[in-house]
Order: sequence, then C-alpha cells, then structure tokens
Amino acid sequence: MIVFPSCKINLGLNIVAKRNDGFHNIETCFFPITSLSDVLEIVPNKHFAFFQTGIPIQGNEDNNLVVKAFKLFQQHTHCGNVNISLHKCIPTGAGLGGGSADATFTLLLLNDLFKTHLSVAQLVVMASQLGSDCAFFIQNQPSIGKGLGNELNPITIPQLQNCYIMLVKPNLFISTADAYNNCRPQQPTISIAEILALPIEQWKNLLINDFEKTLFPLYPQLEEVKNIFYHHGAVYASLSGSGATVFGIFRQTPPNINWEKDYFVASSQISVL
Repeated sequence: MIVFPSCKINLGLNIVAKRNDGFHNIETCFFPITSLSDVLEIVPNKHFAFFQTGIPIQGNEDNNLVVKAFKLFQQHTHCGNVNISLHKCIPTGAGLGGGSADATFTLLLLNDLFKTHLSVAQLVVMASQLGSDCAFFIQNQPSIGKGLGNELNPITIPQLQNCYIMLVKPNLFISTADAYNNCRPQQPTISIAEILALPIEQWKNLLINDFEKTLFPLYPQLEEVKNIFYHHGAVYASLSGSGATVFGIFRQTPPNINWEKDYFVASSQISVL
C-alpha cells in the first residue's frame, strides 16, 4: 500500500507560554500543502526493514519518526512486521512538518493494512506521542492548533481560494529545539482565527510568526526571501514553523524569481479543502 504524506505551513505562530514540562504552548493555524509530498509504501513481511531514498535524513534509523511510529503501533496492536520504503521529497529542518507527516501517515496506513479499526481519537492520541504537530496530519485539514499544537479545531479560509503559494528554503537546517531556546513567550492581543477571517491583504502586519524575531537576525537569508516575495507582489509572506522555509501567497501564478542554486523551491495553486 502506498500513500503520499503531504507537508504543511503555519499561518501565524504565537509562542504563548513556557510549560512546567519544558515545552511551550502555542497558537497557530496548520494548513496542508498537498502538492508537496513524500512517498510512503508499507508491505507485510516476516522481518521488519526500513528503506529510505530521496533527500537524505540525518541520524540513526531507530530515531526516524517512521520507525518510531511503526514500533508504537506494533506495541499497541501486536501487528506483524513490515517493509517500509520512504522516498523523501519534503526537505528536512524546514518547518514543513515532513517528518511528522511521514510518522502519522505510517499510523494511518498500518491501521488500514492490518484492519485494526483504530478510531480517529485513538490515532490522535498515538500520533501525539510521536510529536506535537503529528496529530494534525491524522485528518490533514486546516486547523487552529493550541496547547502543544495537538489541541485542534478545524477552520475554513475561503480567501485562499484561487491563490498560489511558493515555498523557498535556503540551504539551512534549523533545529526546532534551538529555535525554541531563543524565543520569548507572550500572550497575543488578537487571535489567529480572528486575523484569518480578515482579507489576506490585512494579514501582513497582523499574522505574525514569533520565530521570525529570533531567527531572522541569525539567518538573514530568511528575511531576504520574505522581502523578495513582497517585492514581487506577494499578498502575504511568512516563515513556516520554526524554519527554515519561507512561503509567499500570490493572487496569480508566482513570478519567475532567480533564487540561489542551492535553494529548495516549490510552487503550486493552493487547494482549499
């Protein structure tokens, strides 16, 4: 069985408070970008094996979220072993949730493959054990995320209908942990849901990603990408997650921009679910 784990962007990201467990409460809007996805295939097998191609993933295989997802699922359901093949197209360390999507789609695919009939609620609990934004990918629809990011409420954003998006990632890898170490939590004065109800042209000065305050001085390439988007007519541009991808939203097909050769670039029409 084959599925295509898609990525996400964050429309606004408020770091609200630091928790007693050392993590942070946030407020954000997760928005799926289905045009950019990895390829995940799982087939039953006598012995477990994991194969990965495409964009390289750093670290030991046992630390890969897909492998962790399989072991967690097997622990709960006692399912058989499988061969997992993952082809990476979504860049890593990009703030696009590629690893989280891969892990969550692994749970969904295993649930179908072994006909274990776990409910959405059960899968959400399981996904939350793998990562804060994994739960979003269970239903993979635009949602306001609060708490650790796993308290989700669906939202519709009709203003994005017929718009286009361009994703640009400089040749950087930003650790989520490092990004949070430098942040300063604060309560927002207006909710992200309220901002997203406004015309897109009003988002520029209201819909903020708090990570930009600390990451732009450290990585000036990111702010440069954002400024280039606005120079070429974007109606909104922002860092996604904790970086290192910046996206621009356009009313028309994105213009041809001469990005640096080692930059990752992808663009498509936005699919409003």
